[in-house]
Parts: sequence; C-alpha cells; structure tokens
Amino acid sequence: MSRRSALQSSIPRSAPSLLIVEDDEALANYLTYAMTEDGYQVVCALDRSQALKISPQPLLALVDLGLPPAANRITEGLFLIDALLTNQPHCKIIVITGQDEESAALEAVRRGAFDFLSKPASMNDIKTAVKRASLFLHHEEHLSESGEERLHITVKLSDGPKNTGDAAEEKIVRGVMAEVNGNVTEAANRLGLVRENLYYYLKKYGIQLHKA
Repeated sequence: MSRRSALQSSIPRSAPSLLIVEDDEALANYLTYAMTEDGYQVVCALDRSQALKISPQPLLALVDLGLPPAANRITEGLFLIDALLTNQPHCKIIVITGQDEESAALEAVRRGAFDFLSKPASMNDIKTAVKRASLFLHHEEHLSESGEERLHITVKLSDGPKNTGDAAEEKIVRGVMAEVNGNVTEAANRLGLVRENLYYYLKKYGIQLHKA
C-alpha cells in the first residue's frame, strides 16, 4: 500500500466537509488541494468574514489565528473560534499559529479549539490532526444516533494544548473497544476505520486485546 493510500484509508469512511481559513492564498490553495486529495470536501476562506458566510458550516475547521485585518495578532482567529462554536457547537476546530505559541494555544483551547499546531506545521502533522478530529466527530455522531450523550474530554491545560487531541483520541478508542468487548472488526466499523488503522491506535495507546 502506498503512503498516500495508507493516509486515505485511515480517514473515517464518511469524512465530513472541512473549512480552511488561511489568509495566505498560496498556502490556502495548497492545503485545499492536499485535503481534497485525502477525500475531504473542502471550502476555503481568507478571513473571518468570508468564513462566517459559508453555509452550511462544516463540522471540521482548520483556522490560522493570525487573520486580517489584524494578521499580526490572534484576536481575529479567537473571535472566529467563538463564532464557529456558537453557530455549530459540535465543530472541531484545529488552530495554527506562529505567534506567541504557548499563550495562543492555551487561549484557543480555553475558547473550545480541539487541537493546536505551531507554524511551520508539516503537512503530515496537519493531516494527522484533521484525521483525529474527524475520528472524534464520527464517534460523536454514532453516540447521537444511539441516543447517548456526546463524549466529554477533560484535559488539564497545564499539561499543554497538544495533549487535548491525544486525550480525545484515546478515550474514543478505549470506549469503543470496551463497548464491543474487544471485537476489532465491530470497533473498526463503529469508528469508520479499516482494521489495520485501528490496530495502529491500539498500539499507540497500549490497549491490549484480551484473548479468550
């Protein structure tokens, strides 16, 4: 299996649409191309105003915090996080910034961002973050369809913003594996993954398969 095929196969089969908000038009086009190649339906905006005009609002968003007319500050990006979550509380927002990274990340997480990447972020890191958010969203939808409450993740901000996504990912995988009594095939179906990629998550978080 090629590297590109492996990346695509790890995306939940019903990948949602993705909003990219990036004021650098060349970078926005590159991100749009790369994420479209991975199977996402991408819509792009160059600033907060454009982003909020998009309807319906995607449930995944990749947001550069430094947006015009204040591209040297994080205020526009933070305002956008607030607005996106007001419009769609289940939206999973991944923020990217190169400005005062730690304080920016903590503030974004406090506002409800799902994950955080520092510039310059590699395309692999961006794809991994979006894939993780998509996985979380897919499981939330499964819980909703089952009449269960959405999954809540509790993470200490003092542990660092990057732990937020990992905590969410691990809780989802452990929870589903417990629900299906360790049945890998059923767990993969519920998560929208192929079995090979579920084994990756099991290994990543040290989740043991109990043999009968």
